[in-house]
Amino acid sequence: MKKILLALALLFPLTLHAQGDLVDGVAAIVGRNIIKYSDIERLYAQIRLKQGAADAFNNRCAVLENLILSQLLVHKGEIDSVEVSDEEVNQYVDYYLKADMRNYGTREALREATGFSYDELKEQYQRMMRNNLLSRRVEYQLTEDVTVTPRQVTDFFNSLPADSLPMMPERYELSEIVIEPQISEAERDRVRTQLAELRERVIKGEKFSMLATLYSQDPGSAKKGGELGFFSRGDMVGEFESAAFALKPGEVSPIIETQYGFHIIQLIERRGNTVNARHILIVPQVSAEDLLKARIKLDSIAVEIRSGKLSFDDAARQYSTAANANTGGTAINPADGTPRFDRSAIDQLYYSVGVHGMDVGEVSNATAFKTDKQRDAYRIVRLDRKHEAHKANLTDDYDNIQNAALADAKQKKLQKWAKRYMNTIYIHISDQYKDCIFHNLQ
Repeated sequence: MKKILLALALLFPLTLHAQGDLVDGVAAIVGRNIIKYSDIERLYAQIRLKQGAADAFNNRCAVLENLILSQLLVHKGEIDSVEVSDEEVNQYVDYYLKADMRNYGTREALREATGFSYDELKEQYQRMMRNNLLSRRVEYQLTEDVTVTPRQVTDFFNSLPADSLPMMPERYELSEIVIEPQISEAERDRVRTQLAELRERVIKGEKFSMLATLYSQDPGSAKKGGELGFFSRGDMVGEFESAAFALKPGEVSPIIETQYGFHIIQLIERRGNTVNARHILIVPQVSAEDLLKARIKLDSIAVEIRSGKLSFDDAARQYSTAANANTGGTAINPADGTPRFDRSAIDQLYYSVGVHGMDVGEVSNATAFKTDKQRDAYRIVRLDRKHEAHKANLTDDYDNIQNAALADAKQKKLQKWAKRYMNTIYIHISDQYKDCIFHNLQ
């Protein structure tokens, strides 16, 4: 039986693209809600990017089935008066609109890329996000009591055809000891002086955007003249946000320090509870001398660990400046919050260490890297465990299989509910999709 890809159905509205010559219309009606042909095409386009264009009609039918299920959940939420606040909806809408403005830069470019004006897009996001939140809330209420026992996990795994078991990628578990040297007061003063000079140049008439392009060390905004796009309260770190919202259009802030460095900010426009601003960021740099000291220190620690004079865990707790020092330096994958990294994550996050060529238990030499705040630092790494690529099995992959079994149990309960609920409300499907075979709703 094919799975209902509910998560995909719920995410589809958040990627909007112009539909070209598509003549829109009503593909289905579920209670008081409609599903448009364009809704199906948007999600189908995402599937086609991932899976290719084979079996187009059946893929579109699967999309329609997912959307019908989503609308069944929305209908139940409306009937049961499940609450979704305007504040909740607007938080998500503001987030996506801000991301769109960062991507496209201007409202004209946004219209050209999506086919919608800013206000039209906002209205669509509000409707879609409300439905998304409502359906997710109802789905949670329907499945929150579902659990799986170890026996059910085993039975679920054994029910999977051997040739359909997924290949688990090569994965690594690491520990690390990090030394991030402190920024000297002399360097902080240098940065303040540089920003004060840039601020004075703006006040005397030079364009903030030009100076941001030339001097800002925020790579994301510098190429846009320092412009950040519209953001609301809670989107930025506190010091930056407070300074930006206190400005008048065209006004330049004093020098602001945040965890990322030092900034000056110019307000471009205020619109309701959001503002658009540009900034220049200068990041203080650790001195070459302090970095060399960190490298020498870590290399000496590595020698002591390899000789058995010092355990890695104790060294991490004693010397590491990273947040994971108290856990013995266990590295956590920021993508999923687990201590396991696949090859692509290793290549991205530990590219200079050479983890692929290390033996289990081996401790690397000190290597330079940038912290998540783009600070210069050094670290040594121990390879704790290496999981070779393999077909999923209960011994090595129990947590993954348990999650899959739980998701399967929740889907089955949702399917049973949907089949019953469909008989209580009006559903109409257009002639274009009357020949669809629904695998989970019939």
